[in-house]
Amino acid sequence: MANYDTVTVERFERVALVSFNRPDSLNAFNAALRADILQAVEEVNADPEIRVAVLTGAGRAFSAGADLGEVTGADFDVESQLNQEYKPVLMAIHQAPMPWVSAVNGAAAGVGSAFAMGCDLTVMAENAYLYQAFAAISLVPDGGATWHLARTLGRKRAYELIVTGEKLPAQRCHELGLCNRVAAADTLVADALAWAQELAAKAPLALRYAKESLNFALEQELPATISEEARLQKICIGSADAAEGVEAFIGKRAPVWQGK
Repeated sequence: MANYDTVTVERFERVALVSFNRPDSLNAFNAALRADILQAVEEVNADPEIRVAVLTGAGRAFSAGADLGEVTGADFDVESQLNQEYKPVLMAIHQAPMPWVSAVNGAAAGVGSAFAMGCDLTVMAENAYLYQAFAAISLVPDGGATWHLARTLGRKRAYELIVTGEKLPAQRCHELGLCNRVAAADTLVADALAWAQELAAKAPLALRYAKESLNFALEQELPATISEEARLQKICIGSADAAEGVEAFIGKRAPVWQGK
């Protein structure tokens, strides 16, 4: 794994742990972090030995959002920055051939919340929270936050959350379906890694294509979704892993997955 100034990447067998690493600024996104996290995510996604990735933040926060010290000046173009620097990494996570798990410690605010919600699964520390901080400074959510909120909460509840700027604590996020699990703050990363290890032991093709199928279903009508499921099922059923799964079941042994 490469070395980065503002991101750390660690490997635990078939699991990668990717951490925002600007703890003194609560992992606020500056130009360096935006560049590093894109490169790190692309590196992890391209590694055939990695089957699950965990995303977290060093220090007291997952991410406080954009570094406001960079959003001033006549030449600042927020539209270009969001499309050219944030969108590629958020889509790389969304379209990754493996699940990404966000391990949310402390605040996940602004575009930081979009990274937390953008992962396929989420574990939150009991003292963590999601915060749509935008309306308080006359802005709107970005990084795909409205997409995730509307699909998870429904339009009315999402709109209320955005315009009131309510901080959603971990337990409330769990109740609303914005996170899968809540963990003790001091064991958050360990718990997320343990879950990731469990997932990494499962059939890689099932992990990959279930994610792909769900992403497709969010955008399509039922008939198209049924056809897409059929296409993906054809890929899976003809794979070496499917044959191995059947043989292992008959032989009453654990399967050895190859991811092909």
